[in-house]
Amino acid sequence: MKVAILLLNQGRGSGVVAKEHGKYLLGQGHVVYYIHPNVGKGIDGAINRDVHLNGKVVPVHEYLPSAKGTQKAVSSMGYEEALDYVPAYEDALEKIIEEIDIVIGHHANLTAIATANVCKRYNKPYVLFLHGTGIEPRHHGLYEDKVWQLIEDAIKGASGVIVTTEYVRDKLVRNMVDLPLDRFLIQACGVDVTEFNPKNTEGIAQKYSLPTRYLICPGALTKSKGPQNVVESSTQYSDLAETIFIGDGELREELETKLGKKGRFLGFVSNEDKAQLINAATLLVAAPEKREHFGIIYTEAMAGSVPIVAYEGGGVNSIVNADTGILTERSPEALGKAVRSLLLDDNRRSAMARKSRERAVEYYATEVLGPRLNQWLLGIVQAH
Repeated sequence: MKVAILLLNQGRGSGVVAKEHGKYLLGQGHVVYYIHPNVGKGIDGAINRDVHLNGKVVPVHEYLPSAKGTQKAVSSMGYEEALDYVPAYEDALEKIIEEIDIVIGHHANLTAIATANVCKRYNKPYVLFLHGTGIEPRHHGLYEDKVWQLIEDAIKGASGVIVTTEYVRDKLVRNMVDLPLDRFLIQACGVDVTEFNPKNTEGIAQKYSLPTRYLICPGALTKSKGPQNVVESSTQYSDLAETIFIGDGELREELETKLGKKGRFLGFVSNEDKAQLINAATLLVAAPEKREHFGIIYTEAMAGSVPIVAYEGGGVNSIVNADTGILTERSPEALGKAVRSLLLDDNRRSAMARKSRERAVEYYATEVLGPRLNQWLLGIVQAH
Protein backbone atom coordinates (compact mmCIF):
# COMPACT_ATOMS: atom_id res chain seq x y z
CA MET A 1 0.00 0.00 0.00
CA LYS A 2 0.89 3.64 -0.35
CA VAL A 3 -0.39 5.42 2.75
CA ALA A 4 -0.53 9.15 3.45
CA ILE A 5 -0.66 10.34 7.06
CA LEU A 6 -1.85 13.94 7.47
CA LEU A 7 -1.59 15.87 10.76
CA LEU A 8 -2.67 19.38 11.71
CA ASN A 9 0.74 20.03 13.29
CA GLN A 10 3.67 18.03 14.65
CA GLY A 11 1.61 17.21 17.72
CA ARG A 12 2.67 15.77 21.05
CA GLY A 13 0.73 12.59 21.75
CA SER A 14 -0.80 12.46 18.27
CA GLY A 15 2.62 13.01 16.68
CA VAL A 16 4.11 10.11 18.65
CA VAL A 17 1.25 7.81 17.63
CA ALA A 18 1.39 8.86 13.98
CA LYS A 19 5.10 8.12 13.86
CA GLU A 20 4.59 4.71 15.45
CA HIS A 21 1.97 3.89 12.79
CA GLY A 22 4.25 5.13 10.04
CA LYS A 23 7.24 3.11 11.28
CA TYR A 24 5.22 -0.07 11.47
CA LEU A 25 3.73 0.35 7.99
CA LEU A 26 7.20 1.05 6.60
CA GLY A 27 8.45 -2.12 8.29
CA GLN A 28 5.77 -4.10 6.44
CA GLY A 29 7.04 -2.80 3.11
CA HIS A 30 4.42 -0.11 2.56
CA VAL A 31 5.23 3.38 1.27
CA VAL A 32 4.39 6.10 3.78
CA TYR A 33 3.94 9.82 3.09
CA TYR A 34 4.12 11.80 6.34
CA ILE A 35 2.65 15.30 6.09
CA HIS A 36 2.28 18.29 8.42
CA PRO A 37 3.57 21.87 8.77
CA ASN A 38 7.27 22.10 9.71
CA VAL A 39 7.67 18.37 9.21
CA GLY A 40 11.46 18.54 9.63
CA LYS A 41 13.05 15.08 9.77
CA GLY A 42 9.63 13.45 10.01
CA ILE A 43 9.89 9.66 9.98
CA ASP A 44 13.06 7.88 8.85
CA GLY A 45 12.28 6.00 5.65
CA ALA A 46 9.05 7.88 4.93
CA ILE A 47 8.48 10.51 2.25
CA ASN A 48 8.14 13.57 4.49
CA ARG A 49 6.20 16.51 3.07
CA ASP A 50 5.59 19.98 4.47
CA VAL A 51 2.26 21.76 4.59
CA HIS A 52 3.20 25.30 3.60
CA LEU A 53 1.09 27.69 5.69
CA ASN A 54 0.72 31.29 4.59
CA GLY A 55 1.44 32.82 7.99
CA LYS A 56 3.46 32.12 11.12
CA VAL A 57 0.51 31.06 13.26
CA VAL A 58 0.04 27.27 13.35
CA PRO A 59 -3.50 25.91 13.89
CA VAL A 60 -3.69 23.61 16.92
CA HIS A 61 -6.21 21.62 18.95
CA GLU A 62 -5.05 22.79 22.37
CA TYR A 63 -3.28 26.10 22.82
CA LEU A 64 0.01 25.80 24.68
CA PRO A 65 0.80 28.86 26.84
CA SER A 66 4.51 28.33 26.18
CA ALA A 67 3.87 28.84 22.45
CA LYS A 68 3.07 32.55 22.93
CA GLY A 69 1.49 33.93 19.75
CA THR A 70 2.64 31.25 17.33
CA GLN A 71 -0.39 28.97 17.77
CA LYS A 72 -4.14 29.34 17.71
CA ALA A 73 -6.80 26.76 18.50
CA VAL A 74 -9.09 26.08 15.55
CA SER A 75 -12.01 25.75 17.97
CA SER A 76 -11.69 29.47 18.75
CA MET A 77 -11.46 30.64 15.12
CA GLY A 78 -14.20 32.18 13.02
CA TYR A 79 -15.36 30.42 9.87
CA GLU A 80 -13.36 32.47 7.37
CA GLU A 81 -10.20 32.37 9.51
CA ALA A 82 -10.38 28.61 9.95
CA LEU A 83 -11.15 27.83 6.31
CA ASP A 84 -8.23 29.99 5.15
CA TYR A 85 -5.91 27.24 6.40
CA VAL A 86 -7.60 24.35 4.57
CA PRO A 87 -6.16 24.95 1.06
CA ALA A 88 -2.59 24.52 2.34
CA TYR A 89 -3.42 21.05 3.69
CA GLU A 90 -5.33 20.17 0.52
CA ASP A 91 -2.44 21.29 -1.68
CA ALA A 92 0.06 19.13 0.20
CA LEU A 93 -2.20 16.09 -0.07
CA GLU A 94 -3.30 16.73 -3.64
CA LYS A 95 0.29 16.64 -4.90
CA ILE A 96 0.56 12.95 -4.07
CA ILE A 97 -3.05 11.74 -3.90
CA GLU A 98 -3.18 10.03 -7.32
CA GLU A 99 -0.58 7.45 -6.26
CA ILE A 100 -2.00 6.98 -2.74
CA ASP A 101 -4.12 3.95 -1.78
CA ILE A 102 -5.50 5.32 1.50
CA VAL A 103 -5.18 8.43 3.68
CA ILE A 104 -5.10 8.55 7.48
CA GLY A 105 -6.21 12.01 8.60
CA HIS A 106 -5.58 12.88 12.24
CA HIS A 107 -8.09 14.67 14.47
CA ALA A 108 -11.62 16.01 14.15
CA ASN A 109 -10.31 19.26 12.79
CA LEU A 110 -9.26 21.08 9.60
CA THR A 111 -7.25 18.02 8.58
CA ALA A 112 -10.48 16.01 8.49
CA ILE A 113 -12.02 18.57 6.15
CA ALA A 114 -8.97 18.64 3.86
CA THR A 115 -8.69 14.84 3.82
CA ALA A 116 -12.36 14.38 2.95
CA ASN A 117 -12.31 17.06 0.23
CA VAL A 118 -9.27 15.68 -1.58
CA CYS A 119 -10.22 12.00 -1.24
CA LYS A 120 -13.72 12.64 -2.56
CA ARG A 121 -12.35 14.52 -5.56
CA TYR A 122 -10.04 11.63 -6.43
CA ASN A 123 -12.25 8.76 -5.24
CA LYS A 124 -9.75 7.56 -2.64
CA PRO A 125 -10.67 5.90 0.68
CA TYR A 126 -9.76 7.66 3.90
CA VAL A 127 -9.93 7.00 7.61
CA LEU A 128 -9.76 9.47 10.47
CA PHE A 129 -7.90 9.02 13.75
CA LEU A 130 -10.08 10.92 16.20
CA HIS A 131 -7.96 11.82 19.19
CA GLY A 132 -10.07 13.28 21.97
CA THR A 133 -8.36 16.68 21.91
CA GLY A 134 -9.81 17.46 18.49
CA ILE A 135 -13.43 16.65 19.26
CA GLU A 136 -13.59 17.58 22.95
CA PRO A 137 -13.90 21.36 22.43
CA ARG A 138 -17.23 20.80 20.65
CA HIS A 139 -18.57 19.24 23.84
CA HIS A 140 -17.92 22.62 25.48
CA GLY A 141 -19.70 24.65 22.80
CA LEU A 142 -16.60 25.59 20.82
CA TYR A 143 -15.98 25.57 17.05
CA GLU A 144 -17.97 27.87 14.79
CA ASP A 145 -21.10 25.93 13.79
CA LYS A 146 -20.28 26.07 10.09
CA VAL A 147 -16.73 24.82 10.74
CA TRP A 148 -18.00 21.97 12.89
CA GLN A 149 -20.56 20.95 10.26
CA LEU A 150 -17.75 20.45 7.74
CA ILE A 151 -15.78 18.42 10.28
CA GLU A 152 -18.82 16.30 11.11
CA ASP A 153 -19.52 15.67 7.41
CA ALA A 154 -15.90 14.53 6.98
CA ILE A 155 -16.23 12.12 9.92
CA LYS A 156 -19.46 10.66 8.57
CA GLY A 157 -17.91 10.19 5.13
CA ALA A 158 -14.85 8.29 6.39
CA SER A 159 -14.51 4.59 5.59
CA GLY A 160 -13.36 4.03 9.14
CA VAL A 161 -12.56 5.81 12.39
CA ILE A 162 -9.65 5.00 14.70
CA VAL A 163 -9.94 5.75 18.43
CA THR A 164 -7.66 4.83 21.31
CA THR A 165 -10.28 3.63 23.82
CA GLU A 166 -13.96 2.84 24.22
CA TYR A 167 -14.16 6.04 26.28
CA VAL A 168 -13.22 8.15 23.24
CA ARG A 169 -15.56 6.19 20.99
CA ASP A 170 -18.61 6.30 23.25
CA LYS A 171 -18.21 9.46 25.36
CA LEU A 172 -16.56 11.80 22.87
CA VAL A 173 -17.42 10.63 19.34
CA ARG A 174 -20.65 8.60 19.18
CA ASN A 175 -22.66 10.87 21.47
CA MET A 176 -21.71 13.75 19.15
CA VAL A 177 -21.60 12.09 15.70
CA ASP A 178 -23.93 9.19 14.95
CA LEU A 179 -21.76 6.39 13.57
CA PRO A 180 -22.25 2.59 13.63
CA LEU A 181 -19.96 0.58 15.89
CA ASP A 182 -18.53 -1.40 12.98
CA ARG A 183 -17.00 1.77 11.57
CA PHE A 184 -14.51 1.95 14.48
CA LEU A 185 -11.12 0.44 15.17
CA ILE A 186 -10.11 0.72 18.81
CA GLN A 187 -6.34 1.00 18.51
CA ALA A 188 -4.40 1.73 21.68
CA CYS A 189 -1.30 3.90 21.53
CA GLY A 190 1.69 1.64 20.96
CA VAL A 191 4.88 1.78 22.99
CA ASP A 192 8.45 0.93 22.03
CA VAL A 193 9.22 -1.82 24.54
CA THR A 194 12.93 -1.61 23.75
CA GLU A 195 13.19 2.09 24.58
CA PHE A 196 10.83 1.80 27.55
CA ASN A 197 12.48 -1.09 29.30
CA PRO A 198 13.71 -1.51 32.90
CA LYS A 199 17.18 -2.33 31.56
CA ASN A 200 17.44 0.99 29.70
CA THR A 201 18.63 3.23 32.54
CA GLU A 202 22.39 3.37 32.12
CA GLY A 203 23.90 6.67 33.31
CA ILE A 204 20.60 8.46 33.95
CA ALA A 205 20.88 8.48 37.76
CA GLN A 206 24.32 10.07 37.59
CA LYS A 207 23.32 12.58 34.91
CA TYR A 208 20.49 14.02 37.01
CA SER A 209 21.82 13.15 40.49
CA LEU A 210 18.74 11.05 41.16
CA PRO A 211 17.93 9.50 44.54
CA THR A 212 17.62 5.71 44.85
CA ARG A 213 13.82 5.95 44.97
CA TYR A 214 11.72 8.61 43.27
CA LEU A 215 8.33 9.16 41.66
CA ILE A 216 8.13 10.45 38.10
CA CYS A 217 5.44 12.85 36.88
CA PRO A 218 5.79 13.62 33.14
CA GLY A 219 3.74 16.20 31.27
CA ALA A 220 3.09 19.87 30.65
CA LEU A 221 2.94 22.02 33.77
CA THR A 222 -0.55 23.28 33.02
CA LYS A 223 -3.66 23.07 35.17
CA SER A 224 -5.39 20.51 32.95
CA LYS A 225 -2.48 18.08 33.32
CA GLY A 226 -2.75 18.31 37.10
CA PRO A 227 0.83 18.75 38.37
CA GLN A 228 -0.61 20.95 41.14
CA ASN A 229 -2.54 17.93 42.41
CA VAL A 230 0.62 15.83 42.49
CA VAL A 231 2.50 18.56 44.38
CA GLU A 232 -0.31 18.70 46.93
CA SER A 233 -0.38 14.91 47.25
CA SER A 234 3.38 14.76 47.90
CA THR A 235 2.89 15.92 51.50
CA GLN A 236 1.55 12.42 52.17
CA TYR A 237 4.72 10.56 51.12
CA SER A 238 7.64 13.00 50.79
CA ASP A 239 9.45 11.41 53.76
CA LEU A 240 9.67 8.20 51.70
CA ALA A 241 10.53 9.44 48.19
CA GLU A 242 11.05 12.58 46.11
CA THR A 243 8.84 13.51 43.17
CA ILE A 244 10.60 14.36 39.90
CA PHE A 245 8.66 16.38 37.31
CA ILE A 246 9.63 16.47 33.63
CA GLY A 247 8.02 19.01 31.30
CA ASP A 248 7.40 22.73 31.53
CA GLY A 249 4.60 25.28 31.53
CA GLU A 250 3.15 28.35 33.17
CA LEU A 251 2.74 26.72 36.60
CA ARG A 252 6.41 25.86 37.06
CA GLU A 253 7.53 28.77 39.24
CA GLU A 254 4.50 28.53 41.53
CA LEU A 255 4.80 24.76 41.88
CA GLU A 256 8.54 24.84 42.54
CA THR A 257 7.86 27.09 45.51
CA LYS A 258 5.12 24.80 46.83
CA LEU A 259 7.10 21.61 46.29
CA GLY A 260 10.18 22.94 48.07
CA LYS A 261 12.59 20.17 49.00
CA LYS A 262 10.07 17.39 48.36
CA GLY A 263 11.28 16.98 44.76
CA ARG A 264 12.55 18.70 41.62
CA PHE A 265 11.44 20.06 38.25
CA LEU A 266 13.79 19.08 35.42
CA GLY A 267 11.99 21.02 32.66
CA PHE A 268 12.07 19.71 29.11
CA VAL A 269 14.36 16.73 28.56
CA SER A 270 15.25 14.77 25.43
CA ASN A 271 13.08 11.82 24.41
CA GLU A 272 15.96 9.50 25.28
CA ASP A 273 16.31 10.97 28.77
CA LYS A 274 12.54 10.92 29.28
CA ALA A 275 12.45 7.19 28.61
CA GLN A 276 15.33 6.49 30.97
CA LEU A 277 13.92 8.72 33.69
CA ILE A 278 10.64 6.81 33.54
CA ASN A 279 12.39 3.41 33.41
CA ALA A 280 14.45 4.21 36.51
CA ALA A 281 11.51 5.51 38.57
CA THR A 282 9.95 3.68 41.51
CA LEU A 283 6.41 4.78 40.61
CA LEU A 284 4.69 6.98 38.05
CA VAL A 285 2.13 9.40 39.46
CA ALA A 286 -0.44 11.47 37.54
CA ALA A 287 -3.50 13.49 38.49
CA PRO A 288 -4.94 15.28 35.43
CA GLU A 289 -7.89 17.60 35.95
CA LYS A 290 -9.61 16.33 32.83
CA ARG A 291 -10.30 12.69 32.10
CA GLU A 292 -7.57 11.64 29.72
CA HIS A 293 -8.49 10.02 26.44
CA PHE A 294 -5.66 7.53 26.58
CA GLY A 295 -2.47 8.64 28.29
CA ILE A 296 0.69 7.40 26.60
CA ILE A 297 2.65 7.91 29.83
CA TYR A 298 0.84 4.96 31.40
CA THR A 299 1.86 2.43 28.76
CA GLU A 300 5.39 3.86 28.76
CA ALA A 301 5.61 3.37 32.52
CA MET A 302 4.26 -0.18 32.32
CA ALA A 303 6.79 -1.07 29.64
CA GLY A 304 9.49 0.24 31.97
CA SER A 305 8.18 -1.99 34.81
CA VAL A 306 7.01 1.08 36.73
CA PRO A 307 3.72 0.75 38.66
CA ILE A 308 1.23 3.61 38.36
CA VAL A 309 -0.79 5.66 40.81
CA ALA A 310 -3.24 7.99 39.07
CA TYR A 311 -6.69 9.54 39.13
CA GLU A 312 -9.41 7.25 37.82
CA GLY A 313 -11.67 8.22 34.92
CA GLY A 314 -11.51 8.39 31.14
CA GLY A 315 -9.28 6.16 29.07
CA VAL A 316 -6.88 5.31 31.91
CA ASN A 317 -9.39 2.83 33.33
CA SER A 318 -8.90 0.58 30.29
CA ILE A 319 -5.10 0.68 30.59
CA VAL A 320 -4.21 0.42 34.29
CA ASN A 321 -5.67 -2.53 36.18
CA ALA A 322 -5.30 -3.79 39.75
CA ASP A 323 -2.19 -5.78 38.77
CA THR A 324 -0.32 -2.76 37.41
CA GLY A 325 -1.26 0.15 39.65
CA ILE A 326 -3.81 1.99 41.73
CA LEU A 327 -6.49 4.32 40.38
CA THR A 328 -7.81 6.63 43.09
CA GLU A 329 -10.70 8.97 43.57
CA ARG A 330 -9.94 12.39 42.15
CA SER A 331 -8.42 14.05 45.22
CA PRO A 332 -4.75 14.78 46.09
CA GLU A 333 -5.19 13.27 49.54
CA ALA A 334 -6.39 9.92 48.14
CA LEU A 335 -3.61 9.98 45.55
CA GLY A 336 -0.94 10.65 48.16
CA LYS A 337 -2.19 7.92 50.49
CA ALA A 338 -2.17 5.39 47.66
CA VAL A 339 1.41 6.34 46.78
CA ARG A 340 2.45 5.97 50.39
CA SER A 341 0.85 2.54 50.66
CA LEU A 342 2.83 1.28 47.66
CA LEU A 343 6.10 2.80 48.80
CA LEU A 344 5.71 0.92 52.09
CA ASP A 345 4.84 -2.40 50.44
CA ASP A 346 7.90 -3.67 48.58
CA ASN A 347 6.36 -7.05 47.71
CA ARG A 348 3.21 -5.58 46.19
CA ARG A 349 5.19 -2.97 44.28
CA SER A 350 7.58 -5.60 42.89
CA ALA A 351 4.67 -7.76 41.75
CA MET A 352 3.08 -4.75 40.05
CA ALA A 353 6.37 -3.92 38.32
CA ARG A 354 6.56 -7.42 36.86
CA LYS A 355 2.91 -7.48 35.78
CA SER A 356 3.23 -4.00 34.26
CA ARG A 357 5.97 -5.09 31.90
CA GLU A 358 4.05 -8.24 30.97
CA ARG A 359 0.89 -6.28 30.22
CA ALA A 360 2.73 -3.70 28.10
CA VAL A 361 4.47 -6.37 26.03
CA GLU A 362 1.26 -8.37 25.53
CA TYR A 363 -1.17 -5.56 24.72
CA TYR A 364 0.63 -2.30 23.89
CA ALA A 365 3.86 -3.15 22.08
CA THR A 366 4.00 -1.68 18.59
CA GLU A 367 4.69 -5.11 17.10
CA VAL A 368 1.43 -6.37 18.63
CA LEU A 369 -0.75 -3.42 17.59
CA GLY A 370 0.78 -2.97 14.15
CA PRO A 371 -0.71 -6.08 12.48
CA ARG A 372 -4.25 -5.06 13.53
CA LEU A 373 -3.88 -1.64 11.92
CA ASN A 374 -2.28 -3.16 8.83
CA GLN A 375 -5.09 -5.68 8.25
CA TRP A 376 -7.80 -3.10 8.92
CA LEU A 377 -6.37 -0.66 6.38
CA LEU A 378 -5.86 -3.41 3.79
CA GLY A 379 -9.49 -4.46 4.23
CA ILE A 380 -10.70 -0.92 3.56
CA VAL A 381 -8.51 -0.53 0.47
CA GLN A 382 -9.64 -3.88 -0.93
CA ALA A 383 -13.32 -3.08 -0.30
CA HIS A 384 -13.15 0.35 -1.93
